Amino acid sequence: MKTTNLSLPRRCLVLSVLAAGVSAWLPAAAQPAAYPNHPIRVIVPFGAGTSTDNITRVMGDAMGRALGQSLIIENKAGGGGTIGTDAVARAPADGYTLVMGTVGTHAINKSLYRKLSYDPMRDFAPIALVGQTPTLLVVGENSPLRTLKDLAAAAGKAQGIGFASAGNGTSGHLAGELLKSRMGGTMVHVPYKEGGLAMSDVMSGQVDFMFYHPAAVLPQIRAGKLRALGASGAQRSAAAPEVPTIAEQIGGNFDLVAWFMLYAPAATPAPVLARLREAASAVLAQADVQQKLAAQGVEKASVQTADLPAFGQREIGKWAELVKQSGAQVD
Repeated sequence: MKTTNLSLPRRCLVLSVLAAGVSAWLPAAAQPAAYPNHPIRVIVPFGAGTSTDNITRVMGDAMGRALGQSLIIENKAGGGGTIGTDAVARAPADGYTLVMGTVGTHAINKSLYRKLSYDPMRDFAPIALVGQTPTLLVVGENSPLRTLKDLAAAAGKAQGIGFASAGNGTSGHLAGELLKSRMGGTMVHVPYKEGGLAMSDVMSGQVDFMFYHPAAVLPQIRAGKLRALGASGAQRSAAAPEVPTIAEQIGGNFDLVAWFMLYAPAATPAPVLARLREAASAVLAQADVQQKLAAQGVEKASVQTADLPAFGQREIGKWAELVKQSGAQVD
């Protein structure tokens, strides 16, 4: 029987043709599935009804329509946002587990915790900066404190006053510490597991005041359960323009603004990140989404996707100074 010896180049060509023919006949199930092909989980590292939760649900509804898959919102509160954030840092980097990060989880906590279980820069890939917001200084509707002058006078008394926050090192905590350093007197920090519980105790008068996002406090202000005495930004909040800034009332520089950013685990494939960023960008340009976010007190933050890592690094440095000033530290 006569055999045919193929040269090496010819043999490689034959094998390539055979491989192409086999792949063409592979069933669809063997081909990589387009992303996304099932629901995406978005972790909110704070409780239900908080500003982060409300904002995530606005984004989740719109992005679900843009991506053609449901975004399932899961609240995983505790540890100043570290518990839920760490869960995403350790999740499979496949685009199906995201986190709505905040100035607390991805900037403040870096210097607040001696042993933070995740690295805000190394462990996450930013998708989109959803927006920013000043916080509002609020008291219960029945509180005798009606102005910052009243608050300063109460802090100057022997017993002092207390201020609540969503946890040690949150933007609300550091805003309270900055106010104390500017106004003097005794202001005792009362940290809570999450902001909703803190807000309830401020409404009932068990704690004197707190700084919190308009997204959470405005419904309670409109319902007559809270009263706003000041805003923490350099400009008045677009959601509550009638509330004067703290700087307007006490002078000097008082400019603390919180922000919200959607993240994926760092090793998420580039095509998946591109798809998520495209969807988020399209959603944030929609008029109805802008209206819903504005109603929550969220203002547009103009930072390009390519600049998000640099933005995050700057924020870590900025808040590190405030953490040092406050003396706050969590083991």
